Parts: sequence; structure tokens; C-alpha cells
Amino acid sequence: MMDSIPDRDRSTAAKPRLLVFQHVDVEHPGIFRDFWRKAGIVWDAVELDAGEPIPDLDLYDALIVMGGPMDVWQEAEHPWLVAEKAAIRRFVHDLRRPYLGICLGHQLLAAALGGVVRLSATPEVGPGTVELTPAGAEDPLFAGMSGAVPAFQWHGAEVASLPMECSVLARNAACAVQAFRFGTVAYGIQFHIEITETTVPEWQRIPAYAASLEAALGPERAAHLADDTAKRLAEFAATARQLNENFLQVVAASANSTARL
Repeated sequence: MMDSIPDRDRSTAAKPRLLVFQHVDVEHPGIFRDFWRKAGIVWDAVELDAGEPIPDLDLYDALIVMGGPMDVWQEAEHPWLVAEKAAIRRFVHDLRRPYLGICLGHQLLAAALGGVVRLSATPEVGPGTVELTPAGAEDPLFAGMSGAVPAFQWHGAEVASLPMECSVLARNAACAVQAFRFGTVAYGIQFHIEITETTVPEWQRIPAYAASLEAALGPERAAHLADDTAKRLAEFAATARQLNENFLQVVAASANSTARL
């Protein structure tokens, strides 16, 4: 449920106001919520799969779009995807404001801008790493990171072709576009770092996720996923903290740039 939203001037706001799109209640910003709470950052979540309406985008400094069990092309099954893609396009293409898409949110950014998303040849599920490209190593979003970046995966689709104005920032052997940037302030990351100790058990209760888990890992490895992931939670948390700080710096720089216009 969203707070009441006062009219405001983005250039004079002491703290950024964030808008979050969710597609299933258990795919929320995870550990980012703790960081935002401690920083006193106001954020509003819109549960699109529950029919909640998209608010006035002009009131927000950044848009964060989370994952979900649906695919970007399933507009007949999930008609709200049409409005969501239009909102994403307006926010990043027309307003040129900061965006962070995670997993489905990464794929939606590409699709909204004219890229191609398709089923992966090899679904990825579980903890692993991604490699920064030369562009990624120099990008503000990945400042303070180098080489192999910790990544938790749970996806069966991938960005196969990027839109114009995009740069690949991370990749691995299974997926050539693990992270990308559109323009200067809009980002998509295919992998998860926002996970907490409840993430895997909650996601395993979603039928589509449970099926993809067993298909990718087999019953025995699937049964141990929560334990295997728990061993790396501290590593994911440290990476999430760094990426969150980096993204908020991008948001602040964008707001300051707008104020100077």
C-alpha cells in the first residue's frame, strides 16, 4: 500500500523518493529495504500482479523493478505488463531518470526499449558469479567491485538482443547479458544480490519457481539450495550494500544534474 505522496520538487528533496514495481509479493527489495530504512529513504511499492495502479511517475527520483515468475511476453496472461512496459519506457527514455531492474525487471527494461528477450538455452538457478566487462569495471554502478561478482540466479529467460544506447556490463558462460546500462542512468541486472535468509524457502513455494528449480538442478541439489545459499549470504549482503550505495549516488547525481538545468 502506498503512502500519500505530496507534490514536491525533485531538485530540492533531501532524500530520493523511490518507486518499486513488484510482480509477486515474495519478490520484494529484500535486504535493500534495510539499507533504505537506515538511510531514511521513502519508497513506495506497487504490486502490479494484484492490480495496484501505477502512480504519477513524475513524483519519483528512481524506479526499481523486481523479479517475478512470469515472462515479459505473457501479456495475454498478465495484461498489466503492457502498462508496466509503457511506464518503464517513459521513465527511462522520456524522463531519463535512474532505473534498476532485477531479473524480470532487467528483462522488462530491454523489452520496453525494443530489445529481444527469449527463453535461455540453459536456465540458471543458484549461487554463482558473473564477470564484469571492461565497460562494467568502469561503470559507477559497479564501483568498488572487480573481477567475479557474487550472483544468485533464478531465471529461465534472457536478454538476447539489446536496444540502442546500451552497453553490456556483466556476463557469464550461461548468459551473455548479465547486466547492462541504457543511456547513463538506467540499469538492468539479471542476477539477484538482494536475497535474505527467507528468500529461497519463500521462492520454493511458488509452483513455477519450484518446477524450474528441479529442472535446472535435479531433486537432490534442489533440496540443498537453501543451505548452499545460506553459506554465501554475507557475501551477497556486502555486494548488495555496495551496489545500493552506488545506485543511490547515481540517483543523487541525476537529481543534481536536473536541478542545474
